[in-house]
Amino acid sequence: MFRTSLRALAGAFVLTALAASAQAQTHTSMKFTGAKANTGTVAHAVMNGKNVLTLSEDFVTPDTPDPHWQIVDSKGQVFLLQRIAIKDDKMNRSITLPAFIQDIAKVQIYCAWAEAVLGETTFGSTMRLTN
Repeated sequence: MFRTSLRALAGAFVLTALAASAQAQTHTSMKFTGAKANTGTVAHAVMNGKNVLTLSEDFVTPDTPDPHWQIVDSKGQVFLLQRIAIKDDKMNRSITLPAFIQDIAKVQIYCAWAEAVLGETTFGSTMRLTN
């Protein structure tokens, strides 16, 4: 009986460790390419059950009036999200994706003022999100 309880406890520990490991996994995109956004990458991670994208340290905010995060999913739906540049030369380097976005085919930097894609990247293939 003691060994059975010990095995059950060890099994629960392994499952918990595997779940924590899966939560901590990150995926890094290829380099951004485009006319104005052509440096850096973006990383995807699941934090507290939410999908988060974070720009790399070498990403340079395009010198345009209104750069935003934009996601394109596998169906071609486009989701214009929050601004990247904010007051006082600060950046929204990370964004928590809304739950209604099911997957990511492309991450784009989009200028809402000029209505133009400044650069984009992929994770190599469409990334299914956990919601």
